[in-house]
Amino acid sequence: MLHGWPLDHLSMIGAMEPIFAHRDNWKRIYVDLPGMGKSESPDWVRTQDQILGVLTEFILNVISDERFCVVGLSYGGLLAQGLIHRFAPQMDGVMFLVPSMASIDESMLPRNVAMHKEPLDFSGLTDEMVRAFEGMAVVQMQAHLEAWKKYIFPGTSAANHAFLDRLQAGFPLDVEQLPQPFVAPTLFLLGRQDVSVGYRDAWRIIESYPHASYVILDRAGHCLQMEQPRLYDALVHEWLDRVEEFAVKNVNTPS
Repeated sequence: MLHGWPLDHLSMIGAMEPIFAHRDNWKRIYVDLPGMGKSESPDWVRTQDQILGVLTEFILNVISDERFCVVGLSYGGLLAQGLIHRFAPQMDGVMFLVPSMASIDESMLPRNVAMHKEPLDFSGLTDEMVRAFEGMAVVQMQAHLEAWKKYIFPGTSAANHAFLDRLQAGFPLDVEQLPQPFVAPTLFLLGRQDVSVGYRDAWRIIESYPHASYVILDRAGHCLQMEQPRLYDALVHEWLDRVEEFAVKNVNTPS
């Protein structure tokens, strides 16, 4: 489970653990990327490619030769694209949740709009936190704000912003251009009102994922899982059903 920038594993726990409360036999691995959450901010890490390298070493050491899936939220979705270059034969599926892309056409991003807004109690939050919520949340209700307090704000507060600010953008390889199509079950979930990454740029890689569902949800932004929870749950469960079918076929296919 790969979180966004600058968040931590809590954002992914909030997005995924309610799903697995209804599914058995799944191991979940939640990471804090370098400079975020409880992970260190090593001086030698200076590039996005080194972040991907650290993640690659983590998979080699922790997952080893086991089969696995990746769920990437925002920046985690960009890293997931890089991991497919290295681990595609070992992967049974990937889910891109409001994924960042290697390049985003900012002129195509939706405008900031709150489609539903209720009176809110911002007690205990800084002005910066309030601005972040109001600038991103498409559905502004107290339950949504409480979810931010539990799953979003702890990560943004813990992040080493000086470390993150110095990282050089981009990767030596074009992470969007796969050497061959990724044939495992894939899910793209995007918000029609997502002011951070939009929904158009991810479409340009769809042909590299021949077994992908590409879903754009209205009344949803960069926190889609909170704003459209019933549709989110149904779509993720359907993806996991396809992953389980794919995994069984791989197990039963002679090498």
